[in-house]
Amino acid sequence: MSKGAVLRELGSKATGLTQKEAEERLHQYGPNQLTEKKKASALKVFLSQFKSFIVYILIAAFFVSLFIGEFIDAGVIAGIIILNAVLGFFQEFKAEKSIEALKKLTAPNTVVIRDGKVREESSLHVVAGDILELEEGAKIPADCYIIESHNLKVDESALTGESVPGSKKEDVTDKEVGVSDRTNMLFSGTIIVGGRAKAVVTATAMKTEIGKIADLVQSAEQKITPLQKKLQKFGIKLGIAVIVICVVILIMGLLRGQEFFHMLMISISLAVAAVPEGLPAVVTICLALGVQRMIKKNVLMRRLSSVETLGSTNVICSDKTGTLTCNEMTVRLIYANGKLIQVTGAGYSSEGSFLFNHKKFDTKELRKLFETGVLCNNAQVEGERVIGDPTEAALLVTAKKAGVKSNYKRLDEIPFSSDKKYMTTINEIKGKRVMHVKGAPEIIMKRCVFIDKGGRPSHLSKQERKKILDINEAMAKKALRVLAFAYTTKAKPEELVFLGLMAMIDPPRDEVREALLRCENAGIRVVMITGDHALTAKAIGSQLGFGQNAVTGAELDKMSDKELIKQCKKIDIYARVNPEHKMRIVEALKKRGNVVAMTGDGVNDAPALKRSDIGIAVSDSTDVAKEAADMLLTDKHFKHIVNAVEEGRGIYDNIKKFINYMLSSNMGEVLVLFVAIMIGFRDSLGKIAIPLLAVQILWINLVTDGLPALALGVDPSSPNIMKQRPRKKKDGIITKNMGLNIIVIGALMCVAVLALFAKYLPDVAKAQTVAFTTIVVLEIVRVQMIRSQYKISFFSNKWLIGAIVVSLLLQLAVIYLPIGNKLFKTVPLGLEWLWIIGVTVVVFLVGRYASQWIRTYTHELD
Repeated sequence: MSKGAVLRELGSKATGLTQKEAEERLHQYGPNQLTEKKKASALKVFLSQFKSFIVYILIAAFFVSLFIGEFIDAGVIAGIIILNAVLGFFQEFKAEKSIEALKKLTAPNTVVIRDGKVREESSLHVVAGDILELEEGAKIPADCYIIESHNLKVDESALTGESVPGSKKEDVTDKEVGVSDRTNMLFSGTIIVGGRAKAVVTATAMKTEIGKIADLVQSAEQKITPLQKKLQKFGIKLGIAVIVICVVILIMGLLRGQEFFHMLMISISLAVAAVPEGLPAVVTICLALGVQRMIKKNVLMRRLSSVETLGSTNVICSDKTGTLTCNEMTVRLIYANGKLIQVTGAGYSSEGSFLFNHKKFDTKELRKLFETGVLCNNAQVEGERVIGDPTEAALLVTAKKAGVKSNYKRLDEIPFSSDKKYMTTINEIKGKRVMHVKGAPEIIMKRCVFIDKGGRPSHLSKQERKKILDINEAMAKKALRVLAFAYTTKAKPEELVFLGLMAMIDPPRDEVREALLRCENAGIRVVMITGDHALTAKAIGSQLGFGQNAVTGAELDKMSDKELIKQCKKIDIYARVNPEHKMRIVEALKKRGNVVAMTGDGVNDAPALKRSDIGIAVSDSTDVAKEAADMLLTDKHFKHIVNAVEEGRGIYDNIKKFINYMLSSNMGEVLVLFVAIMIGFRDSLGKIAIPLLAVQILWINLVTDGLPALALGVDPSSPNIMKQRPRKKKDGIITKNMGLNIIVIGALMCVAVLALFAKYLPDVAKAQTVAFTTIVVLEIVRVQMIRSQYKISFFSNKWLIGAIVVSLLLQLAVIYLPIGNKLFKTVPLGLEWLWIIGVTVVVFLVGRYASQWIRTYTHELD
């Protein structure tokens, strides 16, 4: 739309709204601030911790234990339930701050024209139709249409991902262009870095581009991690199995003439044996321990449950600017005096050298070129901090590498504009007026008549002119941004002396290529997503080893969702994309069954960060990106993402070890009770004698099993963990290998325990104590049987060794201390230990052989 059409549409004029009109619009449409949806209360978050089938079973066991007077059992079960809820609550009660962070991007005050007068107004009171006056350094408070501009440059990197500030002007654009290419628009939350403008407000609050992002962030549903899904399914299946077994046992006992409450207690004991009570708490603690280790590796997890998601990630969608690249323009090539010179170093560090034909080059003959780059420049570099245009900063850094300093007095300046495509300064040098010019090579070359050769001007021949333009074209094809430099001491600005070309790029980070190779070895695909042009993205991608199949945002708009889902497996680079595109890309990848991680640092990344399976923000990300992410990198090294994936895989392996350990132990306990009741062992009074009491089972599951299980949480990773393919979403926690292991080991434990239980009957107290202790010893041995499948040595985990020692000491206390005898109904043991040790050795040897056979049969490692 034209300027006049926009003003008419908004009911405004060049002299602005009246104060009355502005107040009416403010009352009608509300303040210029982002709204947020109601957050979950602390109570709701706490109560949500009880939404687990395993917890439901524990609650039922608690009430039944109370009903039949088993208060010790009830107290222990209640303690477990509360501990799990408290741990989960403190980890998960982190209020969503994405909208608050977005609010911080809005400017507190802005300059408006009201009643024909310029005045300062709170950005909250800006309304559609207001005329704003914006200058360099201003943070734009609302989306605006430019009605007047002078050399306007805007930093939109946080919104669009563009590396370099873009030029803006009053103009009419094509109707199909995306946000990145709307050169006649200014967007809320972006910053003016050069020039000034007068603009009319077109959208405020949630109708701005940032507002749309805020809405996308809020509408993204809370993610359920693969582990949570699997634990939910596992809990339901386990719960149904427990209920069926308990009902069968209860009915069988009643048919045999046993008392109802006696059989009910046996059924409860069986339920307690089957349910891994410590599972929710130990999984939470295992994840928490992993998080602490990750902090030492420069990774901070915001959401605990997302740690294991890293282990199953098979696609990383990486933002280019600042993540794969340094977000720092760097001069890479110089063409001057007929020589093509390579410049080393990266970013805004002054460390680097100049190479010609791979040998160190003396830059004395390029002094005038560097001097022009410094004088025709408005940027400042303080250390590695830049004030101004990154392109101009790159020129200052290059001069510093060459040891060139120049601070001659500036007499005049013609600023760069997108129309002229060059900048001119006039400086006083040794009493002479010298004009320095930099800009687009094709423009500068039209005005060059001479060429500098060793410090002396010579006539510029047609061949030399053609060669310069050919080199410029070759550099541009590599996605290098090329500037030409010239000067003159003459009064005629059309007779310039050509000095040279400098070509620069936002370079890839040094460690990224190696990190990408590790991803490839680990079966993880990395996709580049950027707001930059396709040519630039492909050039960077080529240096890093990305494929060259690129798609632009405009091409995405022409694709249906179905087509994108089909094509996304082949696309390596997405260029010129907006926030909605990023969301579509993530959704398409997820619908193909991928577990998707998304890295990003700008406002534009926030919705996709939240919608992905795991969002990864970096150290100097916008607050919006940080709050939308699941994980933060405390520095911008891409390799830390790979380290985090390795840690995530290790944590998941440790959780699997724990589940294998706990379920094989519980399977043994269930079989011991179930088979004992089927056999019908009797005490001296003819009542059914059970090998284990409910309180003994709880002791085993929580204390004897619990301590080694916790120690498994800090087990080292398998040596080959990053050479394995990622887990598939459909893969359950319990693989065929683990399932068979659980059944076989459970059966071996059952036979061993019942053999010793039968040996010491009818002395029920001694028989139960022997059975109780045998299970404890067998389960401690079971820990190392599981770890050996991952090729981990016994002495690699000092915490596990300590846990085993403590578990054995606690069991001895239960057997030999009077209070232990009273609470757990045990008696001291003597020579019975020989039988316990002998049976344990047999189970260990047979179990090791069985595990090897199962691995061969299933072709699975765990």
